[in-house]
Amino acid sequence: MKSAVETLNPTRVRLTVEVPFEELKDSLDAAYKKINQQVTVKGFRKGKIPARVIDQRFGRGAVLEEAVNDALPKFYTEAVNEADLNPLGQPDVDITELKDGELLAFTAEVDIRPAIEIPDYSGIEVTVDAVEVSDEDVEKSVEQLRGRFATTKDVERAAEDGDVVTIDLEAKVDGEVLEDGVAQDVSYTIGSGELLEGIDEAVKGLEAGGEATFTSQLKGGSAEGKDAEVTVKVTKVQARELPELDDEFAGLASEFDTIEELKADSRKRLENMKQYDQATQAQERVLEKLLELVEVPIPEKLLADEVQTRKHNLEHHQLGQMGLTIEKYLEIQGKTVEEFDAETAEQAIKGIKTQFVLDELVNKEKLNVNQEELTEHLMRRAASSGMSPDQFAQAVVEGGQVPMLVGEVARGKALAAVVEAAKVTDTNGEVVDLSDDEDDENAVEQAAETVENVVEADGEIAADEAK
Repeated sequence: MKSAVETLNPTRVRLTVEVPFEELKDSLDAAYKKINQQVTVKGFRKGKIPARVIDQRFGRGAVLEEAVNDALPKFYTEAVNEADLNPLGQPDVDITELKDGELLAFTAEVDIRPAIEIPDYSGIEVTVDAVEVSDEDVEKSVEQLRGRFATTKDVERAAEDGDVVTIDLEAKVDGEVLEDGVAQDVSYTIGSGELLEGIDEAVKGLEAGGEATFTSQLKGGSAEGKDAEVTVKVTKVQARELPELDDEFAGLASEFDTIEELKADSRKRLENMKQYDQATQAQERVLEKLLELVEVPIPEKLLADEVQTRKHNLEHHQLGQMGLTIEKYLEIQGKTVEEFDAETAEQAIKGIKTQFVLDELVNKEKLNVNQEELTEHLMRRAASSGMSPDQFAQAVVEGGQVPMLVGEVARGKALAAVVEAAKVTDTNGEVVDLSDDEDDENAVEQAAETVENVVEADGEIAADEAK
């Protein structure tokens, strides 16, 4: 076999391959064997039909077609490996010559990973939010905990903000009561914003037995998006009673003996959360700076496929679970179709560029993924998917997705290395040291999650390369 490579542009090549006919022998034998099992000829046992009879009865062309279809993937792969290419997706193959007994020639055009030059990134500087926890933050956190231990009691007065009311609802559109527009004994906390717009104003001031009518746009159901006339009747008013903020409450709500210990723990947890958010912010901003330093050509077909994947995932998964159409989503977002398409393409370009750049960094820095890092990543991905680690691991192995997970961790390690080399300061002008994390695995995993949020359509490029 002979092959040559022609560069069409930085992300696409054309392979020209010539195969001597004798190299098709195995595929020809397999073609005759396959046809033998599929046809019957009077006077011959199934599977024992001579090749010359198959040629006479069914045509040599049918045999050649079967043989070429069997052989093309093998010769294409050999040509790719010989040229040391990193193809993306399936090639466009064109058979240019097929001479029985002499030669098979074909061309294959395919997108490839572009060559990327990673510049010195040690000079990257970013600013992130300072980690500051105020007394007000602590009080708010403790109040939220206090609210979870609140009790209610019936009161004989008009409903107020924060009260829990039991209500009956009836919705009409164009004067007709909707089949799914009636609900009884609904428990609602005034001011929570969990029901219809306008309901807080309607029920405040009503005692048990009182009712009011208001107009609101329905959020779901058969008349979603339409304005409805809603009648609400209050059947019970209950006041929420919060426990005293004392040592007894601390013992009830936590493992601490005093309220001061509980508040100190709340402050520490808030600081940890803000430190995590700060590290994520640093990773995101360092990544932005890194991408600005690198020129990356984007394969057109890969970009088109990625845009389509993102649109499909949004429309059929995310919005579908929320009961929204793409049209309703754009209306809520206040965007035109053109603006949405442009934004999606921009996000797709960033995702592809992120994978290309970080993968190149993995190769440049010779970063490897160990078993502990892979296990940690698998555990997190399992948790986010709602599956047990064993179930998720089995699905990954059966789906041949282990290389994809390894790639995700490796990109996280690459980003973590760039962040460690960058200068990160907070809004107070203090240098933020993210390199002394006591748990390097957590730091890598956090970086991997940051990358995934940018890439979004996880593993698309890796999956294409595996084809």
